[in-house]
Amino acid sequence: HLLFALRAALDMIFAEGLEAVFRRHRLLAEATRRAVGAWSEGQAIAFNVSEAEERADTVTAIVTRNGESAQPLVDYCRKNCGVVLGRALGASEGKGFRIAHMGHVNAPMILGTLSVVEMALAALGLPHGKGGVSAAVEYLAKSVPA
Repeated sequence: HLLFALRAALDMIFAEGLEAVFRRHRLLAEATRRAVGAWSEGQAIAFNVSEAEERADTVTAIVTRNGESAQPLVDYCRKNCGVVLGRALGASEGKGFRIAHMGHVNAPMILGTLSVVEMALAALGLPHGKGGVSAAVEYLAKSVPA
C-alpha cells in the first residue's frame, strides 16, 4: 500500500509540475509567515527560527515567548475546530506548535488553519497582533494573479 501511495503522490507532483509544486510551497510558507509575523506583535508567540532567511518552506514552527505551554491553544484548535496542529519538537516541545505547508496542501487549507489559530488566540485571550489572516490573504492575492 505504501508503494501505491508513493505512486499516487508522484503522479500528483508530475501532474502539477515540479516547479509549480515548489512555487505553491513558497507561497503558502510566506502567507503563513505573514500571519505569524502579525500575531507575534502581541508578544505571546514568536517564530521558532528567528532569522527570516533560515525559515523553511515546508513548515513554520511557532513558540511561546515566555516558555509557557502552548497546549491550551493546540487543544482549543483540535477540540473546538477539528484542526490538529503539529507538535513542537526538541527543546520547544510543549511550548509551541507547527503549521505545515508542504505536500497536498493548498491555499484554502492554510487559510483555514490560520483562521483557527487566530480564533484560538482571541478566544483564549492571548496577546497577539491582529490581522494575521488578513495579511496572509493580502499576500496571496498579490502573488497569485487573476
